[in-house]
Amino acid sequence: MKSHQKETDLHIIIINGFCYFRHYSAIYIQAVIKLKRLHFNSPGLMIKKCCIYICWIFLPAVLLFSCNETSQKPKTVEIVRQPENLNKKTNENIVAGIAFASENNGKLNDSTSFNVLPAVKAWYNTRDSLRTWSNREEWLRMADSLYTFIGHSENYGLFPSDYHFSQLNLVYHKLKTDSLAMFDAAMWARADLLFTDAFMQIAKDIKLGRLDADSVTLRKDTVLTDSFYVSLLKNVHDKKELTPLLQELEPRHEGYVQLKAALKNFLDSMNRTNFTYLSYPFEIPSDSLAFIKNLQTRLFEGGFLAFNNRPADTAELTAAVKAYQAQNDLKVDGKAGPMVVKSLNNNDQEKFKTIAINLDRYKQLPDTMPVRYVWVNIPSYRLRLWDTDTLKLESKIIVGRSQTRTPLLTSTLTNFIVFPQWTVPFSIIFKEMLPKIREDVGYLDEQNLMVVDKNDSIIAPDSINWFRLNKKYFPYLLKQREGDDNSLGIIKFNFRNKYSVYLHDTNARWLFSKTNRALSHGCVRVQQWQKLSDYLVKNDSVRYKPDTLTAWMARKEKHTVNFSRKIPIFIRYFTCEAREGKVVFFDDVYAEDKIARQNWFSNKYNLLTL
Repeated sequence: MKSHQKETDLHIIIINGFCYFRHYSAIYIQAVIKLKRLHFNSPGLMIKKCCIYICWIFLPAVLLFSCNETSQKPKTVEIVRQPENLNKKTNENIVAGIAFASENNGKLNDSTSFNVLPAVKAWYNTRDSLRTWSNREEWLRMADSLYTFIGHSENYGLFPSDYHFSQLNLVYHKLKTDSLAMFDAAMWARADLLFTDAFMQIAKDIKLGRLDADSVTLRKDTVLTDSFYVSLLKNVHDKKELTPLLQELEPRHEGYVQLKAALKNFLDSMNRTNFTYLSYPFEIPSDSLAFIKNLQTRLFEGGFLAFNNRPADTAELTAAVKAYQAQNDLKVDGKAGPMVVKSLNNNDQEKFKTIAINLDRYKQLPDTMPVRYVWVNIPSYRLRLWDTDTLKLESKIIVGRSQTRTPLLTSTLTNFIVFPQWTVPFSIIFKEMLPKIREDVGYLDEQNLMVVDKNDSIIAPDSINWFRLNKKYFPYLLKQREGDDNSLGIIKFNFRNKYSVYLHDTNARWLFSKTNRALSHGCVRVQQWQKLSDYLVKNDSVRYKPDTLTAWMARKEKHTVNFSRKIPIFIRYFTCEAREGKVVFFDDVYAEDKIARQNWFSNKYNLLTL
């Protein structure tokens, strides 16, 4: 019997010693010393048993058992017969759940994972009584509040499914109505952990959003610490109120406030049918097969195909597309091109995702905007000037084409130039102008362009062999003389940026009548340039009399105007906004929404019912 006990002890010591060795070599050494003490009178026996057991522990099954079973899976059910022990047993299950998740990549069980496990652990580490959202066999009021908040989180541009809503919905009602479940400590523990994790994730999504921080993100707190989450939840727990404290995390930007208010109206009449999304254009040929399959499914969902249990042939698919085009006032040609795809994707589920993306974009702005600033929104083709929360100026604009995008940036307007000269960027010279000059050197005169060398001396165009010039060798500049036919028009507004872009007038003012105004090489053309210039110098009336600018323009004189009060400028990308309580959508001209959707919202859906 003693021999059997020693053999069992030796077995345990070696296995435990091997596991500890992987992490702590000192503990392994201690295990070997203990082994020696067990057989100090029998060296031969000790060596023999060591060899047997060292070989044995290298078996994969034993390694798996000895190293991975450090924490047991959380119990699925633990009915407590004595109600006074329910809190204690629930706390024990909370500890077990956290320990298991910590060793299993955040997984609580096969179907559930934590979103912010470090913050969840930090919260429970601060509490003597771990249980947070319930007591004995009853929910606390703050649990009722959080459950309701998650269920209506779409009002904040959020998806309830991101916050364990399906699991919480089940256990929340079961623990309210099922008399046996009310004494299940394991279920109460799971609910507590999921509520805590959901709260942490909601706080993060309301404050920072889900989009990655980028080069124009102006927030300083792009990462929230565990102490932030713990402090917030403690505040909720102490004050016994949840919604007002979460709402304090929201942006204060007027655009956000109005869009969120309009979202509620949108949700009231939302069609919650889930339609198949069509990704277009596709980048690789193999994607075309997936597109055709999804197109057939989408047409079937809309009632334009009678079947979806077999692939449609070309004639059937073409007929279905034609039927859709006819019903939606599109050109009837049977081709599923950009306009058809755009129309098919224009459903309320996708509109909600667009609203969610844009609400998150406001969260990348600073908590407080400047008192005065210029706001340029690319998709709406609009410039707005705000002063003390009052809209002082609004203007149509023209922005860069998709190939020559207007960059997103934050800067400060510093001056403007009346009757500016335009130095043509080399990118435009090589892509557009050089082929035309080679064909006919008279093109330079037609465009009011002059050629200058490095000394700013004017060179006769006929004296240059234009066929010798290329990207590697072009020792000249092309400058457009100031005047009404200058591409910059009458005025140019400067602000520091690495992209060499600016605001300016244009000599093609008729383009402002177009609906799609993504037409420039990257700079922003402003229709109401005169009102903007007047506003910028309104505080410099001593230096610039009210009629000074008008006189310069009448005489076509070139002047640089440095105004005393510099004004910030934000060039941003928002594809929807609120107008008179309704959401207005703009074209995704640079496909930024498409990218955000693919990265963050592709597999997210709204609740079928509220």
